[in-house]
Amino acid sequence: MTQEPAKKRGLGMGLSALLGGDATDSAAGASAGPPAQIVPIEFLSASPLQPRRRFPEAELDSLAQSLATYGVLQPLLVRPRPGTAEAYAAPGFEIIAGERRWRAAQRAGLHELPVVVRELSDREVLEIALVENLQREDLSPIEEAEGYKRLMEEFGRTQDELAQEIGKSRPHIANTLRLLKLPEVVRRFLEEGKLSAGHARTLLGADDPEAMARSIIERGMSVRDTEAMVQTGRLVQKSAKGRIDRDPDIVAFEDRLRSAIGLACQLKPKAKGGTLTIRYSNLDQLDRIARQLLRD
Repeated sequence: MTQEPAKKRGLGMGLSALLGGDATDSAAGASAGPPAQIVPIEFLSASPLQPRRRFPEAELDSLAQSLATYGVLQPLLVRPRPGTAEAYAAPGFEIIAGERRWRAAQRAGLHELPVVVRELSDREVLEIALVENLQREDLSPIEEAEGYKRLMEEFGRTQDELAQEIGKSRPHIANTLRLLKLPEVVRRFLEEGKLSAGHARTLLGADDPEAMARSIIERGMSVRDTEAMVQTGRLVQKSAKGRIDRDPDIVAFEDRLRSAIGLACQLKPKAKGGTLTIRYSNLDQLDRIARQLLRD
């Protein structure tokens, strides 16, 4: 759906204002939220703009038990479903905030739900849904990244604006968006919770992130182990005590360098090239290294 350009505003407009709090929402054209009304549960449907796609079964079952006992204490925020304004159309509403409660209510066998109806644009729907889920930490890193991407591409937001309005740092938003560059399989592992965001960010520098992701899951590797694996381009083996066993050829080469120059050395090969670190304790040692490197 194509939206008219809208004036940019903060994302944190507040669900309390939309549900009848003391804040004023000029976008919706009301100084106070409308009262809740009761509607049949079949009149409600999920919004295609909802950034959250995964609703864990255990989470829904637990909430369904609570709703069956105490009922729905907070109304859902909805808007009229597009195409239902005509006189001949059946009434219907698109859920903006509260899809988890709607899903759990179906499991609990509830037939009606309290809702607050507001006229909101697609941009406002996406913003509210994204903020609500971020505040509750309900989104996977990939869902969060896709929400940022949509706000930037469809509604003209910049990373700096998102950082200010959502309350996240700009590096956080930039690093989250980078996760969308990962192969689809790796993104799925991240959404399923098999990989952490730290693992995924490290894999952005890997030559074969999918193969390495499978190794991480199979071996239960930490983010630190993952970093070592990406740097060397080789699978990292662990000793019985959980210590990373380094390549013996690399250790032997470091020993040869140490014997030659009399200083501690560390070699970190990567998939392409690598780094050599030589540690010195004083300027005399540095001068000796310089003479050895610069002599004809």
